[in-house]
Parts: sequence; structure tokens; C-alpha cells
Amino acid sequence: MATSSAEQVDVVVIGAGGGGYPGAFLLDRAGRKVVMVDPFGNLGGDCLAEGCVPSKAVREASLVRARAQRYGGFGLHGPVPEVSWPEVLAHKDRVQETRYRQHTAELAASSLRLHTGTARVTGAGTVEVEEAGGTCTRYRFSDLVLATGSAPSRLPVPGAELAVTSHDLFRLGADIAFPHRPVVIGGGYIGVEVASMLQNLGSSPTVLEATDELLPGFDRDLASGLHAQLGRRVTIVTGAWVTAVQRAGTGYAVSYRRGGTEAQVTGDAVVMATGRHVVLPEGIEHLGLPSGQPPEVNRQLQTANPHVYAPGDVNARSMLFHSAVRQSLVAAHVVLAGGQPVDAMDFEAVPVTVFTEPEAAHVGLTEAQATERFGDVEVTRYDYHEDARAQILEETEGFIKLVFDGHRRRLVGAQVLGLDAAQLIAPLALAVHAGHSAATLAEMAFPHPMISEGIAKAARASHA
Repeated sequence: MATSSAEQVDVVVIGAGGGGYPGAFLLDRAGRKVVMVDPFGNLGGDCLAEGCVPSKAVREASLVRARAQRYGGFGLHGPVPEVSWPEVLAHKDRVQETRYRQHTAELAASSLRLHTGTARVTGAGTVEVEEAGGTCTRYRFSDLVLATGSAPSRLPVPGAELAVTSHDLFRLGADIAFPHRPVVIGGGYIGVEVASMLQNLGSSPTVLEATDELLPGFDRDLASGLHAQLGRRVTIVTGAWVTAVQRAGTGYAVSYRRGGTEAQVTGDAVVMATGRHVVLPEGIEHLGLPSGQPPEVNRQLQTANPHVYAPGDVNARSMLFHSAVRQSLVAAHVVLAGGQPVDAMDFEAVPVTVFTEPEAAHVGLTEAQATERFGDVEVTRYDYHEDARAQILEETEGFIKLVFDGHRRRLVGAQVLGLDAAQLIAPLALAVHAGHSAATLAEMAFPHPMISEGIAKAARASHA
């Protein structure tokens, strides 16, 4: 193992996912000397390697088949497409490879130095990078960006290692057999997305969720509405505390406890979708930060050490790729300003999307959270059964729910369930961030016939 003397750089960025590379490019364009370290050796992090991009490639394939099953209502007839799981995975791989080539070109056009390997913090201002071949390089830095992200978690129960995770399903080159009867442990957004897309491709999933409702922490109307619709296609068991996973013949058995009663469900695959845990580099204690827990950050993404920034999943505040990108840019702006608070992250204005069928999305405060904070709130709602686009597509189960501060009449939260929810939440997130009033939304002429006009109609119920 060859070790060089420490080289001085301006910024070391550990992690080239959404929390790392956007800010790294910004710093590079501003003339800073920047080094990035990432185990994948390219940009995109877990999102591109095994998360949001490949999973949505599979999801879109599943929707094509699902929509074909409903063509009869449009006067269109014909066979529903057959599923070739290896070809679906090949499509996913092509998308990933296309984006990796795109990122390779972006790197080549920059002055960034990217190491494929792992970084270890060796002192208050030094890191050691070990590459796959064993070569070690040492750097001294002025500022450090911890963008090491997160990884799938497993329940601490016997047989947990028998389950697959999102990594196994969506990694580049995934070769897992198609699960016809998957048992999905976890009813959060990853679990319900996986169950929804696999069912649309022809499987019969069972979802086991420990709490009393899907999507723990979400608005109750949103969670219960998704449960009602998804539950027609997928078996959902809430209040199910999983106690063990074991082999059963050619498949698996998952044992769980529900209301004091022991039960068991069998399937040909077990998907562990029980959240994600943060990943921290070795030696983080040298930075004056506690090991084994997410570093606390302010709105500038600074940790307790003002020269150490922690954007993205690693701080566990908003574990979403698009949030990580914005956090990365905020951190870079603050680094360029010498630590001055020239930019700030608005964590409450980050939209959350659940790519099930139907889609669910929210931003800002739930009705319950807004009531607790403001006391006086106003809630308005637009139901899809009134909507022209929803009627055209025969998808009239859904709603737009707006939550206003009852004192200032500004939008503080929104929830959308149903057709186009993932798109609709974007303008609502902008409205929450900007503090727009019911009057502003009510006066906007949204296009017709699109569901977005429901935003104005819901706002008019408050503004009238």
C-alpha cells in the first residue's frame, strides 16, 4: 500500500450522490480545488445505483401494463402485455448506463478529482483516501463536505439476512428472479412503491406494516386514502410486528405478532423495506462530531464544526435525492462565503412523492402539525370526482388538500392523492416556500383540462 504526503486542497467531498456532486461542481466552477471520494466511482450515489432512478424505470414499465388493463373503458381492446422480467430489468439498466455516461462527460469537462474508494478522517483537517487497488492518498482540507448518504436497514430479527432490499431489486445488473408472491416488510414509501409496481407486473404482494396505518408520519387522510385504494390490489396487514424470517420449502415464511396473536405469511421472496440508516465515514470523531448518529446541522448545513457540512441523507432530516441536491448547493454557497449564512435550506418546503398507483405526495405541514403550531388553521379540499381530466381518464378517486395558516391565510401544507400527484406537488412546494396566500393561488389561471386547476379551486374555497 503506497501512501503519499498530504496534499492541500480547498474542499474534500466524501460522497458523490445528490448531497455531494452538485455543490462540488459549483465550488469547482468558482475556482476552488475540490476532491471527491465515492465507492461507486461516478455520480448519482444510491439514487442512481439502486434507488429512485432504476426503481422508477421499473415502475413506469409496470404502469404501461396496468393502464392497458383499463383500455376497455376507452373503447380500446386487445391483450394485456406479457411481462418479461429480464427485459424490464434490462430497460432499467439502460437508463442507469445512460445517466452514468452523462455524468462521466460532466466530470471530464470539470477540474474535479474523483477517487473511487473510501475516505477515512485522520485528523481535524485531514483525510486518507483508499482506492480499490490499495493506493492511499492523503489530503489536508479547509472545508469538508460529508455527503455519505444512507443505506437500507434490516430489522434485528432472526432470518433478516434472507430478505432482499432495494439494493438487490434495483442495482445495475440485478438478476433477482421475479417475485410472484413477495412479502414486503414495511409500509413506508419504499415498501408501498415496491408492492404497487410488482402487483402491476403480475405478482400478488403482501405488505406487513408495524404501525396502524401505511406511510407512518404522513397526513392521515393521505395515508388512509392510499391504503383504501392500494388495498384493493395488495394484501395489507397493519399492526404487524415481524418476529422472524425463515425458509419454508422453496420459499419463505415471515412470522409476525398482531394484537397479541402470532401469525405467519408465506411467499417466494421477502423484501425488507424498513427504512434507511445513515452512513458515516471512519474517524468522524476527529472532527468533533459524535460517531454512530446523524450529525446535527443548521439551515446552512453546518455541523457543530463550522468547517464541516453534512448535506443529504447523512443528516437524516430529509432523506430524498432532490432535497440532497438543494442542500448540497446551500452548503457550497456558504463555503464560498467563508461560512457566512448567505443561503439557507427550507426543509419544510421539500416535496415528498410516493410513486405508487395511485400516487401520493405532500409538502409542508400536515393538518395536525399546522393546528399544533398555529392553533387556527383552514383546510380546503378539491375532490377528483369533480375534475375533467380525472373523468376523462376514469381515475376519479383522489383529492388535493390545502392547509392554510388561519391567521395570515398563507399556505403551510398540501397533500395530494391520485392522478398526477407527483407533478402537482411541485407548484404547491413553491407556494409553501414563498409563503403564498390563498388569494395568490385562487387568482392563478391553471390550464384546463388539467388537475392543476384544482389547486385554484381549492384555494378559492378559502379566498371567497
